[in-house]
Amino acid sequence: MLIILFYFFIFIVFVQIAYYLGVFRSFAFAKAQKITSKRIPISVIVCAKNEEENVSKFIPILAAQDYPDFEIVLIDDASSDGTLDIFEEYEKQYSNIRLVKVANNEAFWGNKKYALTLGIKAAKKEYLLFTDADCFPTSKDWITAMSSQFTMQKTIVLGYGKYERISGSFLNKLIRFETLLTAVQYFSWAKIGRPYMGVGRNLAYKREEFFNANGFIEHMKVRSGDDDLFVNQVATKKNTTIVFAPESFTQSTAKTTFSDWLTQKRRHVATASHYKFADQLQLGTFYGSQLLFFILPIPLLIFQFQWIAVVSLIGVRYLVAWIMIGYSAGKLQEKGLKLWFPIVELVLIFTQLNIFIVNLFSKPASWK
Repeated sequence: MLIILFYFFIFIVFVQIAYYLGVFRSFAFAKAQKITSKRIPISVIVCAKNEEENVSKFIPILAAQDYPDFEIVLIDDASSDGTLDIFEEYEKQYSNIRLVKVANNEAFWGNKKYALTLGIKAAKKEYLLFTDADCFPTSKDWITAMSSQFTMQKTIVLGYGKYERISGSFLNKLIRFETLLTAVQYFSWAKIGRPYMGVGRNLAYKREEFFNANGFIEHMKVRSGDDDLFVNQVATKKNTTIVFAPESFTQSTAKTTFSDWLTQKRRHVATASHYKFADQLQLGTFYGSQLLFFILPIPLLIFQFQWIAVVSLIGVRYLVAWIMIGYSAGKLQEKGLKLWFPIVELVLIFTQLNIFIVNLFSKPASWK
């Protein structure tokens, strides 16, 4: 039995190294990007539901972007707080703000995709740039950076949405590491020609991509997924590119309680179950091999079976993973995370296992 476990462990280490060296290396060692303004017309789209505190802080930052031709489409998704009132004040203050008011609709209640569809239809520019109501660009050149990667062929641009850094918070390190690892995955797969997701905190595409796909109709019944499910549906090697220049980043307010973050991640994991089968398989293989990498050595080390070889394999895998994560963290300006890598990775893996089990018995209900 120990012999079987040993050889299976070797296989699992091989799978992990294959992911880090065969896939994630494509992003970790990617050359720095040059940002050149293309001055194409951009509609920045923000959908908000009960976000009065965030929109009062972040909309002025959006309006202050240094870009010659853009509008901001603010979508109020039937908020019950003061979000709509704030939007109306901004509409009076800024000439390039367009307001879309979404009333409660029984057929699409709580469905962000319905609200976004109305906003996209109201947008007047050919290129759409999406962010969330609790996000803000980290640079005045955000629109310039995101739009710089559009070409005649590349009509979908995947960006990076980071989370604020909270000093002394282990939960914050966990959230930021999970965000970093997710970005490494979708950036790397996109670079090798297999794009499978993007994040609505920082995503851009041409209007024609939305209408050619009949909008969100293919997955309208899934409450979430206006970003990753849409990208999973329409993104290809030919039409998708990435941007990771620091000017292109957005930053979001991070959750401060473990329960709030778990609720958010449960929604993300539930959405991923609707990806194409090949994408589910590659994600499942990676996370499954991560989990087994931690479980299989336990009986081997307890019984000291080929323990030198086992420890060596663990060390090689950690070295390879650490290098790839370290270089990627540097590109995405996630300082300090590589030092916490062994700990946060272990906690994240078993947290994800718990989320997967809980989601088998109940599904998250709505986007807010």
